[in-house]
Amino acid sequence: MAAPETPQPPPPPPSAVGLVYDERMCGHATPDGESHPENPERLRAIWRKLEAEGITKRCVLVKAKEAEDQDIASVHSQNHIKLIRSISSKQFDSRRNKIAKRFNSIYFNEGSSESAYLAAGSVIEAAEKVANGELNSAIALVRPPGHHAEHNEAMGFCLFNNVAIAVSFLLKEPELGIKKILIVDWDVHHGNGTQNTFYKDPHVLFFSVHRFDFGTFYPAGGDGSHCMVGEGPGQGYNINVPWEHGRCGDADYLAVWDHVLIPVAEAYNPDIVMISAGFDAALGDPLGGCCITPYGYSLLLKKLITFARGKIVMVLEGGYNLKSIANSVFACAKVLLGEEPSLGSVENKPFESTWRVIQAVRDELKTYWPVLGGKLPEELLAHSRKLNLAELNFYSSSESDEEDLHEPSASVCSVNVIEVAEDDLSSQLSRLNVDGLDHAKGTTSNHSATTKDLNDPLEASHNVTMKILDGCVPWRSALLETYIWYASYGSNMWRPRFLCYIEGGKVEGMSQPCCGSRDRSSPKDVAWKTMPHRLFFGRSFTRSWGPGGVAFLHPESNSNEKAHICMYKITLEQFNDLLFQENCLVKENCSIQQIESPLFNLSSLDFVSENKSLHLEVLKDGWYSNVLYLGKEDDLPILTMTCGLSDFERFKSGEVPLTAPAKGYVNTLVKGLTEGKQLSEAAAIDYINDATVRKL
Repeated sequence: MAAPETPQPPPPPPSAVGLVYDERMCGHATPDGESHPENPERLRAIWRKLEAEGITKRCVLVKAKEAEDQDIASVHSQNHIKLIRSISSKQFDSRRNKIAKRFNSIYFNEGSSESAYLAAGSVIEAAEKVANGELNSAIALVRPPGHHAEHNEAMGFCLFNNVAIAVSFLLKEPELGIKKILIVDWDVHHGNGTQNTFYKDPHVLFFSVHRFDFGTFYPAGGDGSHCMVGEGPGQGYNINVPWEHGRCGDADYLAVWDHVLIPVAEAYNPDIVMISAGFDAALGDPLGGCCITPYGYSLLLKKLITFARGKIVMVLEGGYNLKSIANSVFACAKVLLGEEPSLGSVENKPFESTWRVIQAVRDELKTYWPVLGGKLPEELLAHSRKLNLAELNFYSSSESDEEDLHEPSASVCSVNVIEVAEDDLSSQLSRLNVDGLDHAKGTTSNHSATTKDLNDPLEASHNVTMKILDGCVPWRSALLETYIWYASYGSNMWRPRFLCYIEGGKVEGMSQPCCGSRDRSSPKDVAWKTMPHRLFFGRSFTRSWGPGGVAFLHPESNSNEKAHICMYKITLEQFNDLLFQENCLVKENCSIQQIESPLFNLSSLDFVSENKSLHLEVLKDGWYSNVLYLGKEDDLPILTMTCGLSDFERFKSGEVPLTAPAKGYVNTLVKGLTEGKQLSEAAAIDYINDATVRKL
């Protein structure tokens, strides 16, 4: 007689959407109640919205559950687990804040341990119920977020990597039948921790679309580059779509979905989709500087429902505007419940840079995913728009570096790229209202270069605008007859590299060309000196050279130090164009003559000659914002640019990384020193190595 079959539970209805929320996760808060973007009100605002709209009654409420250490250990080290488990205990009361400062953008309090364990465990619980068919999909409203958390390190507001822990759990439970998992990370910041967890794993396809800004946007460095495609058996299973700038919105994200993510997901055919759903790319978010609307998020989610039979787990990551995060989660919840996306329309076209990034991603991955082969059609590329100055000003001044709790991070450069549109660029920034989704009214300025601008060093350091002009702007004619010596201690010591800033173009090893100066005249003379300053290499990624550090000088002199300097006799106009390019204020396709006012004027020259240095306020987030006076040669001032003293202290403390230069960058230094007959090749390499390894 055959054994009776075990009764199977009926399949969930199509609208069986799980919803996790627990007030205990609001226990994680800043010590002493200091304000912070990642705060308990984020969860409460979402919950209030969902309750008010009747969503909570239409969902299956899933009870929050603390994660087990053994499940967390699949992602994090024992030391890290021990720290997070114990950090809220009384024995850490006197040391908690000091320990937090060891990490990047982290705080702890008495509720941190419980919140972290609940966040990780709740995502496991939701994912398991979706995987086994008990739920069709789920929304996990959890905090602290997780996608920045590394194997042995909390960072970027994240204590445990909630999504990575849940994905690892699903893969080690064979009865769930989950063999291939797609993680979609649409948080505005790169999911470095998740990427590193699964970088060699073909069972996980990790997709992240994020602001990158050539490696300067948080978490900074090269991990978020499109070149990071996985390693070993995981090659091709790591996809990064790195935006060049802020202000990307619905049209840009939908273009990426249609031309990268959806084709690859169809080929991959995942068993479940996990979404690291940060909503800090939303319109109005104070940290992200992007423009996705709730309607846009609902469209992105709708396109993902077709995969894995709708098995989707949406896990909260970032998002710091209470109104936009609540509206965006509400829009997504309705889609999971079977409703059509909220009424709306995608009004803007994708940026030109969006198509450029998409093509670069497709080219990098086409070997692994043939569906990405071929060029995007010309008619598609014509369907684009340029980034104008008002938009640039918005994201340049957005608080993108506030993800550092203690001090705004200079590793997050918020002045990046300018593409000039042929519109009227005379109006200033129309800022977003941080408390809502509406634009605040902008102010209008018809500022043009005046006599005051040309003679006041403070005016020069504050008033830098761009405008479409028919001819040369007034400040240029005032500065083109004044000569200075520009002193280079880095890659510009090699003349062909320096000429990129004058004539445009690039040399071997550079990934991006320079736009060049308006005046493309070669330097009138070249000379070499040594200066009593310390050379060192810092930062971890540049748009020109890729991963690796670049050269800086200690801003103060020291008779015990010696740095080799190549000096070029150029005009003060050309020096300004060099400042613009070195601080990433222009892009290769931009006409630099359209810059309406100088960074460094005649009065600036007098000031720096008397005071030895001048910090350019408009470049406060740039890497080379400090102009140094190094003396005179043939009665002409010698000027260079480097970091400010406060930035040097951050290099020294380790807050901003000291990193060895890339091979291509080293080659230019060696060529400069040897062709300039300063050092032999071996001595040049020793000089660079010494500057790299010697402690500050």
